[in-house]
Amino acid sequence: MATTWDADEAKLSRSSGGRIVRAGSRLAKPAGSAGPRARRRLGPGPAIPFGLQIGPLLLVLTWVVGSALGWIDPRILSAPWTVVEAFVRLIEQGRLQDNFVTSATRALLGLSIGLLIGTILAVIAGLSRIGEALIDGPVQIKRAIPTLALIPLLILWFGIGESMKVTTIALAVIVPIYVHTHNALRSIDSRYVELAETLRMSQKDFILQVVLPGALPGFLLGLRFAVTLCWVSLVVVEQINATSGLGYMIDLARNYGQTDVILVGLVVYVLLGLVSDGLVRLLERRTLSWRRTLAN
Repeated sequence: MATTWDADEAKLSRSSGGRIVRAGSRLAKPAGSAGPRARRRLGPGPAIPFGLQIGPLLLVLTWVVGSALGWIDPRILSAPWTVVEAFVRLIEQGRLQDNFVTSATRALLGLSIGLLIGTILAVIAGLSRIGEALIDGPVQIKRAIPTLALIPLLILWFGIGESMKVTTIALAVIVPIYVHTHNALRSIDSRYVELAETLRMSQKDFILQVVLPGALPGFLLGLRFAVTLCWVSLVVVEQINATSGLGYMIDLARNYGQTDVILVGLVVYVLLGLVSDGLVRLLERRTLSWRRTLAN
């Protein structure tokens, strides 16, 4: 029969350092051993409220301070308050509104055409080897040629009217939409395709329920690049024999040395770019809320 001493002895254990400790107590841990290490977060951390606006605000603050202290020559870069005065003056004259409407119409029309064509080409090339053989090569050739380098040829084809300007914007938009959407289509997991074949899905249901949702992340990424290229192309084409638009207003101000008016046009372009990119980001967060990524 085990004695009380035996039972107590069974509850004791000898550590590596020779100390007798009671099993189950905190002292039972071998000497020198580390406790449970806290998990280290490797991601970028929680989102900063209004974090995307910090950089632009710092640039504006630097501009304000530099102008107020006289570090920036007003002949080179007008002060912010001078730009605000020019902004109010252009609105009162109605020039800014008219040019803005003209530019926005051109940009939206070219962007819509480019999105439609780029998406259709990407779907055809992504789902068909024949389509890829016919489409991918010409698109890659276009990708290697800057869109702005085609302007002289487009002027010969379409003249200097609205057709040339809208076509230039559409050509700039097609490439990023095609490249990112086509890559997303080809990156869809083959198991989903096999599952669709097992379920005997029709080609229409396969495209609507598997292909398009799977390619949506790539399409939205391409859309962000497309929106940026849309505004870049708009700036250039509106300074080529244009009679209206923000680019025309900027070019006219250059002829008269009106730095403040030039900055008003540039600020409007910046706001348009930031707002459009923000809208695409918002659309991406809403439509891809099911994904768990480093961003969230």
